[in-house]
Amino acid sequence: MNWKRLAAFLGIVVIMFGVIAWSSPSLVKNMRLGLDLKGGFEVLYEASPLEGGEKVTPESLRKTASSLADRADKLGIAEPEVTTEGTNRIRVRLAGVSNEEEVRKVINKPVNLTFRDPDGKIMLNGNDFVQNAAKVEYDQVGNPIVTIKLKSAKKFEEVTTELTGKRLAIYLDEEQLSNPMVNYPISGGSAQITGDFTHDEANNLRDTINLGALSLKLTEKYTQSVGAKLGQQSLQDTVGAGLIGTAIVLLFLVILFRIPGVVAGITVLTYTWLLVLVFELLNATLTLPGIAAFVLGIGMAVDANIIMYERIKEEIRSGKSLLSSLKAGSKNSFRTIMDANITNIIASGVLYYIGNGAIRGFALTMIYSILVSIVTNIFLARLLIHLLIRSNLFTKPSYFGVKEAEIREL
Repeated sequence: MNWKRLAAFLGIVVIMFGVIAWSSPSLVKNMRLGLDLKGGFEVLYEASPLEGGEKVTPESLRKTASSLADRADKLGIAEPEVTTEGTNRIRVRLAGVSNEEEVRKVINKPVNLTFRDPDGKIMLNGNDFVQNAAKVEYDQVGNPIVTIKLKSAKKFEEVTTELTGKRLAIYLDEEQLSNPMVNYPISGGSAQITGDFTHDEANNLRDTINLGALSLKLTEKYTQSVGAKLGQQSLQDTVGAGLIGTAIVLLFLVILFRIPGVVAGITVLTYTWLLVLVFELLNATLTLPGIAAFVLGIGMAVDANIIMYERIKEEIRSGKSLLSSLKAGSKNSFRTIMDANITNIIASGVLYYIGNGAIRGFALTMIYSILVSIVTNIFLARLLIHLLIRSNLFTKPSYFGVKEAEIREL
């Protein structure tokens, strides 16, 4: 018996299991879940030009999507997903949202701050203000006011010079906030909104203004909501079904292939951990279709093991030694397994290219699964079986699921 080979096998397995046991709780806890698992909602908007505003272009669509993401961030929503689709659509996915109606109102609120002359002509609009322009300050007697910083002090001075002796009305959408008299040109580049505000009203006005104007008009075309309890139940049911199915398959492998079946169990466990690690490193979001691809990837990994082990059994039946059977079986199965993996990667790539949303998530998870399975179920599995055979502890063909009567003499 070669104790060094056996010790190497046990050392690799113990180290892998130790790392998996140590890191798994943190990986699972930090896993980003999609709205179908965590709860939340998804909205698809169709963009069109505002009256007198800019046209729908890739740039204006991107700016509007960025504004929506900023609004979600300001509401304290973790990792909002806002993407553009086609030439005039924006999809918003927000996970972990409990007050859906309130969030939807804020997300799509126009918030168009304008300064107008007595004839209603817009002199300044949202594009003239800096980001997070509004602040709450206090006048000489302690009343709250809202100040707004402009990008161009010169432009504001020109406007106030033109309107000296006239009123400059301040509107939020179509609601007039104040209508102050311009007594002299203002050169500081900062405007004030005064009124009979309470402290809370001033804060709300500041927050509303700081949401920023949207470059385009958005019309809701589609929406989907998932309750937190339903999402959690979906996660539990899917993971539970996957674990039960995987356990049954691994038990079948142990019965059919004996020692290689045990190695398959080790590699499948390692595969699962590595795939979760890949999701964590890439900061990817796990969705229900992603879990389906995850479980399907386990099935494909098991298929790769079965192909290799059957080829090894065929070589053992032909009368070759265990080591020769391992080398020949591994070589003969490698091309078949790689051809299948490459074909599946191409198919998943096509799905990712032409699909969107859930289809892309499924395709991307499939690609991750295939790449990880190449590492675990081809290279790792072969290394572990090689160490066991070279240890001379398992020398009988029956340890590999082959009966003595099935072996042919060379």
